[in-house]
Amino acid sequence: MPLGRAKRALFAASVVCAGLALLVLAARHFIVSPPPAPPAPAKAAGSAVTAIAVPSEPPPLLVDKILIPRGTSLAALLKRQNFTDKEIHRLKESVKPVYDLARIAAGHEMRLFRKPEGVWTGLEYDLDGARYLVVRNGAGGIEAEVRDYPFEFKPVLVRGVIETNAAAAMVKAGEEETLAYDLAERCFGWDIDFYTDLRRGDTFTVLVEKKFLDGKFAGYGSILAAEFVNEGQTFEAYRFVYADSGVTDYFDADGQSKRKEFLKSPFRYGAHITSRFTNSRLHPIFKVYRPHLGVDYGAPEGTPVQATADGKVTFAGWNDGSGRMVRLQHKNGYETYYSHLSGFGPGVRPGAQVKSGDVVGYVGMTGDATGPHLDYRVHYHGTPLNPLGQKFKPAEPVRKDMLDAYGKEVRRLRQALDAPRILEAAWPCLSF
Repeated sequence: MPLGRAKRALFAASVVCAGLALLVLAARHFIVSPPPAPPAPAKAAGSAVTAIAVPSEPPPLLVDKILIPRGTSLAALLKRQNFTDKEIHRLKESVKPVYDLARIAAGHEMRLFRKPEGVWTGLEYDLDGARYLVVRNGAGGIEAEVRDYPFEFKPVLVRGVIETNAAAAMVKAGEEETLAYDLAERCFGWDIDFYTDLRRGDTFTVLVEKKFLDGKFAGYGSILAAEFVNEGQTFEAYRFVYADSGVTDYFDADGQSKRKEFLKSPFRYGAHITSRFTNSRLHPIFKVYRPHLGVDYGAPEGTPVQATADGKVTFAGWNDGSGRMVRLQHKNGYETYYSHLSGFGPGVRPGAQVKSGDVVGYVGMTGDATGPHLDYRVHYHGTPLNPLGQKFKPAEPVRKDMLDAYGKEVRRLRQALDAPRILEAAWPCLSF
């Protein structure tokens, strides 16, 4: 037998033996013989055996699953389930200290539990992705509480290569495209425009928590750490939780915040640039050259448009050739403009406060427009800026008193991100 083959055989035998030894040790540690059964009590002489009737199991409850439709109310839904006005009023008033059932939202699920004879015994309503309302109707009256879903969290390392876009690359890596949006929104949306900056061959590595409910995948939790290589430049993001306040944020390896004053794009997904910032552009309708002091994004009508920074709504209405428009006022003298919208986001009206990433409107073609698109503009003390070329200031870095703790966390998370590369270098035949 050749020397190389003999060494491999010896190595394989060693691995098998080590594995068997571990199994034996595990068996000795975890497998415990059951205790001997206790002796049966001696029967008293002449004692009689009495038969005891075992109560039968109650019949299973019937469950009606109701997906809340648009434009409906709790009363309308429950009347279809044969509730009386008195029962509906009693239910709403009993639950109100815990949750106002008048706030039920379209698209959420409600589950109504009944006995076979029709008496309702309980109700559940999905509040959001993490909590649900539980209502019990028993002998003691109606009781309600909000519960957290009993998720199980498992950290998973995801790696991918960009061929066309981030969402497609994430799906090819075996994950859902929403993880790509989260990666942009939480970690890199201030450094990379995921619609204009990505190039074929860019790579990403993400350490993310997956949520499981009853053994089934139920979405993603926190992104713990991530790396994105864009055109040869490496960007890193590490999640850090302040132990004294519980505040969570993302920073680079040096402790600088990943957040900046403005996101690089007013879209989370589904858009592409059709016209850039320029001092001379042929207007598509009027056929004359004039400045275009913003960036046009083409997208399907109805695509959500997000605020690129925290701010206050100073205008939301019709603005001549701009059609339906939203203007936001931001700190330090900045303003942003979102034009040609088909409609406004929830609660968007003059005086309202919005957060970075909130939906302020939806793509349309109102005003002077030849097709559905967004005209996005940024002004600084009244002067137009090129949104694609502007370098915005980062948010606050890691607090000085937390730098040591943050450094330890970065080293721990960096090891997880580097693990596949280290293993591939040591064993080139391995693939991840």
